[in-house]
Amino acid sequence: MADHMKPNQRPIWIDLDNSPHVPFFRPIIEELQARGIPVLLTARDAFQVTQLIELYKIPCTTVGKHFGKNKIMKGLGLLVRSAQLLPLILRHRPQLAVSHGSRAQTMVARLLSIPSIVIADYEHARHVTKPDWMIVPEVIPTESASKSARHVLKYPGIKEDVYTPSLSPDPGLLKAMGLSPDEIIVTVRPPATEAHYHNPESESLFAATIELLAAHPATRIVVLPRNRKQQDEIVRAWPALMKNQKLIIPNEAVDGLNLVWHSDFVISGGGTMNREAAALGVPVYSIFRGHPGAVDLYLASKQRMTLLESVDDVRRKISVAKRDRGHAPDVSSRRTLQALVGLIMGVAAETRAMEH
Repeated sequence: MADHMKPNQRPIWIDLDNSPHVPFFRPIIEELQARGIPVLLTARDAFQVTQLIELYKIPCTTVGKHFGKNKIMKGLGLLVRSAQLLPLILRHRPQLAVSHGSRAQTMVARLLSIPSIVIADYEHARHVTKPDWMIVPEVIPTESASKSARHVLKYPGIKEDVYTPSLSPDPGLLKAMGLSPDEIIVTVRPPATEAHYHNPESESLFAATIELLAAHPATRIVVLPRNRKQQDEIVRAWPALMKNQKLIIPNEAVDGLNLVWHSDFVISGGGTMNREAAALGVPVYSIFRGHPGAVDLYLASKQRMTLLESVDDVRRKISVAKRDRGHAPDVSSRRTLQALVGLIMGVAAETRAMEH
C-alpha cells in the first residue's frame, strides 16, 4: 500500500485481525482512498483472513499468525505480533490506527504514541490494551463502551450495514458448490470455540442443529468451520453426511455475504454471519450462548433474529422451509458507511490539530 501514498501525507493504519474484518473494512478502505487518504494495511494470518484478502484482491502486508486457544499462548502471540509489527509501523509513521479489535495494533499504537480507534459491536469483548477512541453502533450503551476508551463515538445502524450495499449476488456460487436453488440451502457457522467468550452450551446447540437439518429430506447444509481443527472435528462427527454431500464444507474461502444471500436461512454460533443475514433480510437463528450483546438483543426485539437458548429451542423454533424472497429489504443505503468514515476522518483531523 505504501506505493499509493501521497508525499508527506501520513497514512491511516488499518489492521485486519480476524475474518469478518476483511469484508467490513473493504468499503471503508475504498472510501478513505476516494477521499484522498492514504491507507497502510496489515493483516494477521488467522482463520480465513489471508484467503479472504486474496479473494477480494486487497493489497496488504501479512504480519504474524494466530497462536491458538491457550491463554498463555494467546498472550505470547500478542507480544510476538506486536514486535513483528513495530519495524513496519516505525517506517510508515501512521497518523491514526484503526481496527475492529486488534489487540496487537492497539499495543503498538500505545507504544509509539499513535492515536488509536477500535470499532466494536460487542460490548462484552475484553480489550486488554485500551484504545483512545471507541466507535460503536447507536444501540450499544455509552457506559458499556466507555469502560474501554476515553472517547466514545456512535454510528447509525449495525456493522454489517457498512458492507451489505457492496453485495453483487452471484448465482454461480451455488453451481460451483454443487447446490440447486430448488433445495433448502442452510448456511451454518459453528461456535467460536477458541474465543474468550465461548460457552460450551453452543456446541450442544450446534450438534442438535446439524441433526435436525440432516433429518429433513430437502435440506443441503453448508458448514463454514472457523479453522482446520474444527473442520476435522465436524468431518469425524458426521462422516455419512459428508459422504453423501448432505453436509458440505467448501474447499476454500467463499464470499460469505453471497452465500448468506443465496441461503434460505442461516444458523450461527457467532455474531457476524448472524447479523449479515439480519441486514439482508434472511431468516437467522443464533446459537451463540455467551453474554448476549446489545446489537443482537436489538435485532431479536425487531424479530430480525431468533435467539436459541436450548436444544428444545432448536427443535421447536427453527422453521425448515424455503424463504420468501419477495420481501427482501433495500440494502443499497451507504448511510452507515459514510457516517463511520466521517467519524474516522473527524478523529484524524482532531489528532492532527492536537499535534500542531
